[in-house]
Amino acid sequence: LALEAPMSHFDIFLVNFSSLIVVSAPVWLPSLLVYTYKKWKNAPKSTNEERRKRALYRNLLIGMLAVIIVGPHRHHKFGDLINARKWRVWKAWLKYVSFEVINDQKGEKNKTSSFDPKKDQAILSFVPHGIVPYGLALAGLPQDAVDLIGPFRPVIASATKLFPMGRTLMGWMNSVEANKYKVNQALSQGDRIGVCPGGISEMFENYPKPGRHPDEECVILNSRKGFIKMALKHNIPIIPIFNFGSSKLLKRWESPLLEKASNILRVSICLCFGKYGLPLAFRKRLWYVIGQALHPSDLGVSDPSYISNLDESSDEFRQYVDVMHTRFCDEIKYLFDKYKDDYGWGHRTLRIV
Repeated sequence: LALEAPMSHFDIFLVNFSSLIVVSAPVWLPSLLVYTYKKWKNAPKSTNEERRKRALYRNLLIGMLAVIIVGPHRHHKFGDLINARKWRVWKAWLKYVSFEVINDQKGEKNKTSSFDPKKDQAILSFVPHGIVPYGLALAGLPQDAVDLIGPFRPVIASATKLFPMGRTLMGWMNSVEANKYKVNQALSQGDRIGVCPGGISEMFENYPKPGRHPDEECVILNSRKGFIKMALKHNIPIIPIFNFGSSKLLKRWESPLLEKASNILRVSICLCFGKYGLPLAFRKRLWYVIGQALHPSDLGVSDPSYISNLDESSDEFRQYVDVMHTRFCDEIKYLFDKYKDDYGWGHRTLRIV
């Protein structure tokens, strides 16, 4: 999809409206609840008509709270029921970001030549995270994207529950809470999962952070080895994906205090903005460059289950983790350096921290 491809006014409206609704939900939804509560509390009750109006506000408030707390609409089966993946709004978004998937082929290096990166179990690792993880969401929710990348369950921070609309969308994607037990459970039942290793911290890592240059693309990987350990324990491959453009859909104000609070609370507290100073995503191309799948069996063991049976605290297991992690970082750097000129980022450098 060419970035200059014309979009209908309605498609542009869908993108802008949905962006506002989702990103600013932590503001407008509590405000709506407070407004409804005040209308109920201050409504007069002298006449039957006034009492009916007061009851209407009360029922509306109870209904909204019930939906927010119980949330049956957030179940992935409800999303399937309403055919959410095929909504026109996602087609508009994919056109807006000129969605493109590039499969980088360097020749078959793996022993598992029958591996299908779109169907077989794997951990899809998206780099970078972005201020808002649009890259992860647009890869896993629209059916057109799923057809190209393959289905997966996104691993999301527990604090996502605080973001009502985002939580709903992730629920429709059958997301997995980012804790060891939940992720292990998903992998044990054969699910494909998608992760952003940089996580919340990566939101604050790029410029305007002090010491960062505007032409640097900074990703946090050096200390992120949890997804590597999961892959080795479950004997499944990791698919590296560099997501060009995902870090440029929004900008943010620099605030060390908010960064520290976000990392402590494990929730993104970020003053971000896009077009017109609003939380409207800038129109940037999103390229998903899919690299060589990294298989545990490529670590030089004859028995594929040998590594998975090792104690995680053993030096031998940690050595395998380090080797796999180094290969992952090398593959991410390779993908960035190979495709940055084609994307228009020839002047930019990748910085792994």
